[in-house]
Amino acid sequence: DAILTNDAGNFAGWLHSFYQFNESNTYIGPTSGAMGYGMPAALGAKLAYPDRTVVSLSGDGGFMMTFQEFETAVRYEIPVVSIVFNNRMYGTIRMHQEIHYPYKMIGTDLGDVPFSTMAESLGGNAYFVKRPAEFEEAIEEALDSEKPVLIEVEIDREQISVASTIQQVRTRHTKKA
Repeated sequence: DAILTNDAGNFAGWLHSFYQFNESNTYIGPTSGAMGYGMPAALGAKLAYPDRTVVSLSGDGGFMMTFQEFETAVRYEIPVVSIVFNNRMYGTIRMHQEIHYPYKMIGTDLGDVPFSTMAESLGGNAYFVKRPAEFEEAIEEALDSEKPVLIEVEIDREQISVASTIQQVRTRHTKKA
């Protein structure tokens, strides 16, 4: 009976494509494409349902918009799990730029933000994972924690969506000479 929340972004395609929702009142997501929605929604869900597990899924760009709420979770001892998918870019914006202006991107790259290190510095638990086995261990420990937990998942920059790589998007949308 866990509650999942998420931000807007291409990463959410994985959730919507592969997670089977079987119960009502288990999902809170943005209805208007609002980035930064997942973490604040997770805090609200946990406060409303303190006995339920709450997991937030965010892209790195969206999470940067409301990362300060992780500090709120630590300060008020609100034990939520935040999973941040880090490809160091605003993926949805990048995808639309590739569709309309292949090879002409601007303002979509993000720096190397150490989300897991930042979460630890605020007093939460944190994990940095690159492989599925590392994720399995991290999520098991996170779900048992009584503190806020952040799991930073490094993902492939080239895999821009569930169905496409950046190169595939470019190939489909580059005009043939």
